[in-house]
Amino acid sequence: MAKKDKPKLEERLGTIEESLSKTEQFLEKYQKELTIAAGVVLLIVALVFVYKKFYLMPKQQEALEQIFPAQQYFEQDSFDLALNGDGDYPGFIQIIEDYGSTDVANGAYLYAGISFYKTGDYDNAIEYLKKFSTDDKLLSASANANIGDSYSEKGDFEEAAKYYKKAASIENKVFSPVYLMKLGRIYEKLGEWEDAKEVYQKIKDDYKESSQARGIEKFITRAELNIK
Repeated sequence: MAKKDKPKLEERLGTIEESLSKTEQFLEKYQKELTIAAGVVLLIVALVFVYKKFYLMPKQQEALEQIFPAQQYFEQDSFDLALNGDGDYPGFIQIIEDYGSTDVANGAYLYAGISFYKTGDYDNAIEYLKKFSTDDKLLSASANANIGDSYSEKGDFEEAAKYYKKAASIENKVFSPVYLMKLGRIYEKLGEWEDAKEVYQKIKDDYKESSQARGIEKFITRAELNIK
């Protein structure tokens, strides 16, 4: 048996040697191209590092300093000044234009969207809020809820329901019942009473400790009475 296996083993070794030889030939043939490719990769890595350290980080710090007055105006409900600036410092709109590559500018989209909503400019509120992006679930929910509010004010209840549903999906014991209540009221406006009842029931079952749950029975009853 050993004698029969020996030729097979030699054949396999020969195949491996042949493959290694072809690899060596390939490396020798394309050594220059491979060296250039490796150099390009290293150059890209270096450029990204330089961009982040010497451009983006200083830009980020500068943006933080510039946005602070606008944030203060926002906290004071001075939304026009928050959006457009006061002549000495820029508002959120200018921050986005000047520092678009930074996280600060991304946050300014949320501030600007809410500010537009507060001033009754619902179209701009929706536009700016949709451009805000984050991995933070609570901030994402806040943006979606404000988009829902804006669509609701415009009378587009289908879109409002879509965004309230997204907002409520975070399963947060403080905010989810608030967003679910908004969603239920929108379903009522749409005449979707079964969906409204389901939402109100979820508040009752899953968020018993919330203020929304205290008077939820009357909403459930109203939904039941309107289901045909």
